[in-house]
This record gives sequence, structure tokens and C-alpha cells, in this order.
Amino acid sequence: MRKCRFLFSALAISISVLVVEPFSHLAVAFAQGVEEAARLNQRAIQLYQQGRYDDAEPRLNRSRAILEKALGPDHLNVATSLNNLATLYKRQGRYKDAEPLHKRALAILEEALGPDHPNVATSLNNLAEIYSAQGRYKDAEPLHKRALAIREKALGPDHPDVATSLNNLAGLYERQGRYKDAEPLHKRALANRERALGPDHADVALSLNNLAELYFNQGRYKDAEPLHKRALAIRERALDPDHVDVAQSLNNLAGLYGKQGRYKDAEPLHKRCPSSDNLEQFSG
Repeated sequence: MRKCRFLFSALAISISVLVVEPFSHLAVAFAQGVEEAARLNQRAIQLYQQGRYDDAEPRLNRSRAILEKALGPDHLNVATSLNNLATLYKRQGRYKDAEPLHKRALAILEEALGPDHPNVATSLNNLAEIYSAQGRYKDAEPLHKRALAIREKALGPDHPDVATSLNNLAGLYERQGRYKDAEPLHKRALANRERALGPDHADVALSLNNLAELYFNQGRYKDAEPLHKRALAIRERALDPDHVDVAQSLNNLAGLYGKQGRYKDAEPLHKRCPSSDNLEQFSG
């Protein structure tokens, strides 16, 4: 397997910023407690983004405890807190710790917002990604399908979140070698993003890369090459030359050439790509 290949979107799971509702009718001490939870959450986000996961975890746990006591265990802000902690655990590979948190967050959202709300789709996606990371594809697939259906109905077929769901379901199929099932989903995601975001958006480059890698995995090198070239061109125009996404495209195109014995074409691209050891921590 080539290094520096990134097939799946990282948009699916994210650390969320806690929203503190107005509490003018509550005691000052109560309001201060909730504000402290928000500060802890925000600081945890910063630490997460810096890769300081061990420092972020106690702040997220403390924030969650404050919110559960102040607002009750079924409040939407508690669901956000649960999602944030589960996201941290997923990044650390602690899937067994993340799973019950995502399940509880999903239950809160379904009860509070109804089963067809877009936020429920996001929670379904997050839980599906936990299953997928563990190779539990049969558990992940119906969740991804339900998330896609919710987003298409609530947001319309051309919304970027629909493209994310298409991409994630395609990635699930691809991991199982179900290339014929994955291809039309990747194509739909690409078309969606081109319509919604324009032909030169970074997310379009992501979809181009994903479809190209699908072709690569099937040995369809002639189909993959123009997609990788276009993804690289978009990223070089939009991003700094040392950006990880530029390096990804350079490495993927070089690997494509190398697979075909086109070493003279591959060599200058490899030289421009930073060390793969520094790239593998990132997602496409």
C-alpha cells in the first residue's frame, strides 16, 4: 500500500463549539457554572487542535459534568459535550470509550430534535465512523445510509453535507473492495461539490483524489491520472506549496506513475513531497 494516500473525508467528525444559551432567569452562580463549562470546552478544542489530547480530556470531562448537573442529562449542550469527548477518544483510537458516548449523544438528539434533523444525521455519521474504524462495516452501513437520506431530504441533493455523506458511504464500500458500489457515490459527491462550491474548491480536489484512488485500486491508471493532475493543480493554486494536501496529491500522482514504471515522471514529484512520516497523521 502506498504511503500518503488519503481516501476518506475528515469533515465527518469534528470538535464542536459549545453554545451557551441565555440564562437571565437563573441564579448568577448557575450561569457562571455553565460559562465555565463553555470555557473548558473551548480550551479543550484548542488543545485538541494542538494534538495535546491528554490535556484536553480532563477539561472535556469537567465541562460535561458541569453541564449534566446544571442542565440535566438530556440537554442538547450535553450531547455536544459527549460528541466532543467521543471525537477525542476516536482520534486516540479508543473506540470502545467513544462508542457509548456517540450512542448517548444520538439518543439525546433524536429525542430533542426528532429523527430527521440534520444534526441527527451528523451524529449517525459519527457513530458510523467509529464502527468503520473497527472494521464493523455491517454496523456502519445502515447508519451512513440513514444519514445520507436525512441530509438529502432536509438539505437538498446539492448541499455540501450530502456530498460528505456520499463520500463517507463510498469510502465504506471501498474499504470492503466494493468498488462498483463506491464509484457512483464518489461521482455524485464530485458533481455535487462542483455545483455547490465551484470547480476550484479544495473539497472538489478531495473528491477528485478519492475517485482517482478508487480507480488506482482497480488498476485503472489512465482514468486516475487526469483526476490526480486536476486535484494537484487546484491545491497548488489554493494552498501553500508545503501544505499537506499538496504533498498528498504530489505523492499520489508520483505513486501512480511509479506503478506504471514511469519513474522519470515520478521522481520530481517525490522530491517535492515532504516525508511521508509527517503526513500519515492527516486525513483527506
